[in-house]
Amino acid sequence: MTANEDQEMELEALQSIYEGDDCFKELSPVSFQFRVGDLDDSKSFMVEVSWPESYPETAPQITLDTFFNNRLSTETKQYILSKIGEQVEANLGTAMMYTLFEWAKENRETLMENHQPVTSAVTVISNSDIMNNSNAVSKKKEKKEQLTKAQKRKLIGRTDNKGELPRGWNWIDVIKHLSKTGGKEED
Repeated sequence: MTANEDQEMELEALQSIYEGDDCFKELSPVSFQFRVGDLDDSKSFMVEVSWPESYPETAPQITLDTFFNNRLSTETKQYILSKIGEQVEANLGTAMMYTLFEWAKENRETLMENHQPVTSAVTVISNSDIMNNSNAVSKKKEKKEQLTKAQKRKLIGRTDNKGELPRGWNWIDVIKHLSKTGGKEED
């Protein structure tokens, strides 16, 4: 089998295994994201994996650079990547995505044992940057789109103060319909 055939078979297997699972996301046929842990769990993380052309003979590219992981410290990310890297080396030459994802789920507590959530990032900004930005903001005041009186009346006339169409808004259409169909004639 060629590398492309292996990739296609593994892709089909991943799609069938993780169908309907919100932890797995296929970004492209060779790129995936897998969330380890629940959304609201501070010890959860997201692994992004991309297959090179010669995968599974060569190791996939694995990163933790998603926005979801912004609360992870650099040390924690490096530790997770090194442990996943060990698993990649052990499974090189075989379809390994399912094995890696399940291994990460089973070992999440171990991988995150030294995790201290990063609550905020401190950025150093010089005073000259602040002055330059404030000048730029004051020069670029954008105008709001102006509506004519007719446009405003039309918007207001469509709905009441609750955003609902008023009672009987389509009665004229009903009367027209009945007059065209004849309705019941009385003798």
